[in-house]
Amino acid sequence: MTDKTDIVATQPAKGAPKSTGRRKFLTGAATAAGAGVATVAMPQISRAQTTTLTMQTSWPVSDIFQEMAQQYADRVNEMSGGRLQIDVQPAGAIVAAFQVQDACHDGVLDAAHTVSAYWYGKNKAASLFGTGPVFGIDGAQLIAWFQYGGGQALYNELVQDQLALDVVGFYSFAMPTQPFGWFAEEPTSIEDVQGLKYRTVGLSADLNQALGLAVTQLPGGEIVPAMERGVIDAFEYNNPTSDRRFGAQDVVKNYMLGSYHQACESFELIFNRERFESLAPELQAILRYAGEAANTANYGLAMDNYSKDLQALINEAGVNVKRTPQSIMEAQLAAWDEVVAPLMEGDDLFRRIIESQKEWAERVGFYSLMNSADYKAAYEHYFPGKLTF
Repeated sequence: MTDKTDIVATQPAKGAPKSTGRRKFLTGAATAAGAGVATVAMPQISRAQTTTLTMQTSWPVSDIFQEMAQQYADRVNEMSGGRLQIDVQPAGAIVAAFQVQDACHDGVLDAAHTVSAYWYGKNKAASLFGTGPVFGIDGAQLIAWFQYGGGQALYNELVQDQLALDVVGFYSFAMPTQPFGWFAEEPTSIEDVQGLKYRTVGLSADLNQALGLAVTQLPGGEIVPAMERGVIDAFEYNNPTSDRRFGAQDVVKNYMLGSYHQACESFELIFNRERFESLAPELQAILRYAGEAANTANYGLAMDNYSKDLQALINEAGVNVKRTPQSIMEAQLAAWDEVVAPLMEGDDLFRRIIESQKEWAERVGFYSLMNSADYKAAYEHYFPGKLTF
């Protein structure tokens, strides 16, 4: 319980005169009034006991995603004035990377910082909240759908009603398009990747299987060891910084940027529902809105690091960085249609999520694409010859 602030009355100084002249009386009254106003206006500082939430991520301690989770925690801690603290732990500290949702449901964890693709094995509709088909909108516009286009209600229906999970969740940080990934030989056509043992997650697994790849789903920390043992031939993870930090450039040298396999993903912030709802309403609001604040902070950190690490991969590690051929991306779009159609027929909720996203994308994508400047032309105007596509 918050303590009441003690208000101490100021007593007259010992020996002060018992009567004053009119001028002194008015002056004293004004001073006392001013002091009274100042006392009332003083901020009421909460002395409530600090609540600490244990949040585990799905990321290795060295991953930039762990820094992004900490950015979220820092904002919660500061915005709550110390009443709410989040203790951020890396993958494996308490449970495995793919087990954080179950741990939140069971109350083993208070919270988790993850992506919904990691639990798509429970219901493939999970992947639609970040790693589903691309309808012409980006990750920021998909988060906007979640907030304003009905996505939150559909997410709650999936998680709380259909899966009966005792969790509360929302989304933060619209990730840039994820690269197609790392290959021993530079692929120039879809035939070049067919038959490869390829790491990915979520519905991207279904997509790449439809394209003829043999898919293995692994957490980020297990990718390079799997590549070194020959368990996989090629892989994608997320971005140049994460990829460089876990040593992708040490096992393979061809890095293909641009893809439709995961072009709209965002972080998922989840909380044990009972724990979340036990908090005061203002603390619940802080947990939610700190995600929006972290969205901006994460993006700034990403742009600074991703761009620098991409240059380091090229100039220091000798990586061959290319844009994924248009023919492969066209094959991905066709494969998305093949993957999604039967899932829509067999799952009413999956169908309604897809229809909701397409309705949103048709309107929002039209505005965005009609209105966006030609950034590529502007870049080439000032930096001619840099781009190779």
